[in-house]
Amino acid sequence: MSSPTPANTDRQAVLVLAIATMLALLVANSPLAGAYRTLLDGDIAIGWAPLALEKTLLHWINDGLMAVFFLLVGLEIKRELVQGELAGAKRARLPLVAAVGGMLAPVAVYAWVNASSPATAHGWPIPAATDIAFTLGILAVVRTRVPASIRAFLLGLAIIDDLGAIALIAVLFTSGLSWFALGLGALCAGALLLLNRFGVTRLLPYLALGALLWLCVLKSGVHATLAGVFTGIVIPLRGKQVSPAKHLEHALHPWVTFGILPLFAVANAGVPLSGLGLSTLLHPVTMGTALGLFIGKQAGVFGACFIAIRSGWCTAPAGANWQVLYGASVLTGIGFTMSLFIGSLAFPHGEYDQMVRTGVLLGSALSIALGLGWLLRLPRQVAAG
Repeated sequence: MSSPTPANTDRQAVLVLAIATMLALLVANSPLAGAYRTLLDGDIAIGWAPLALEKTLLHWINDGLMAVFFLLVGLEIKRELVQGELAGAKRARLPLVAAVGGMLAPVAVYAWVNASSPATAHGWPIPAATDIAFTLGILAVVRTRVPASIRAFLLGLAIIDDLGAIALIAVLFTSGLSWFALGLGALCAGALLLLNRFGVTRLLPYLALGALLWLCVLKSGVHATLAGVFTGIVIPLRGKQVSPAKHLEHALHPWVTFGILPLFAVANAGVPLSGLGLSTLLHPVTMGTALGLFIGKQAGVFGACFIAIRSGWCTAPAGANWQVLYGASVLTGIGFTMSLFIGSLAFPHGEYDQMVRTGVLLGSALSIALGLGWLLRLPRQVAAG
């Protein structure tokens, strides 16, 4: 039996994520809504006193399981930087320029909308990141109308985008540092680097130390997802027989794509529509997030690409014209996973929970509708150049 192609996997991933999102919306607006919130807010303890770690189910999903997602992101970042679309300055140039434009413009849009609302202004990072799974899944639907180079371009852009989002998480959402836990985390990080330096290719030592690093970072006040990214980056990409990093990436991919991300969607995308009125839709957080994703992303990515290509500093992806590049730029406005995640960090007490979720879903849905509609109207021969 042949293994699934990337396009098939992308389509399946976006279908599962869409079903999970719809399920969350249905449950949050049904008689089960109370039980849904109670389940997510229920405390779960792991371990034994006095070393037990107790968090709500929602926190275990967002801080625990999402660390595995970020471990996969770390592995993908390393592969792309060493062997993939970001290997070498020339290949990385256009995705880098596009990613920078695609982060600055949405931030500017959100900041402009929230300029007169100091209480919500610090949510500006919410629309800055692109959802890899959703974007590539939608792109797979129109794969006969775009060149293969566009998938590579969007993947590189999204990887750089994630790096930027990770940096924002590290800088903005760190508070109340525990220097003892941070010191233990530094020792774990050093031990991981030594494993890499001495050519250890067994995965177990990396994963064991990575889990300990996650716990230390969690207790230190720095966001624990950084432990996942760091662990993924230090796992060796080359081995005597098989690449440990590639082996782990292939093993994790189906679990993250069809397990962790849909579970995250079920836990985070449930917007109660009963209280959703004009005041919610026009709230600065909702509008800033939705317009940042839908308007800011496409303007930032396409504008940066236009300037970089016209100036001769970058070359367009092979076979892609301006129509294809614009359609791809619109799809970068699908924020979803990362935007919801950053929203939960920007407003940790849930005071603007409904506005964040509504803005993310609205901005992402508009980006899907316009991007998909735009690319579907292109003739099939565009894919050939």
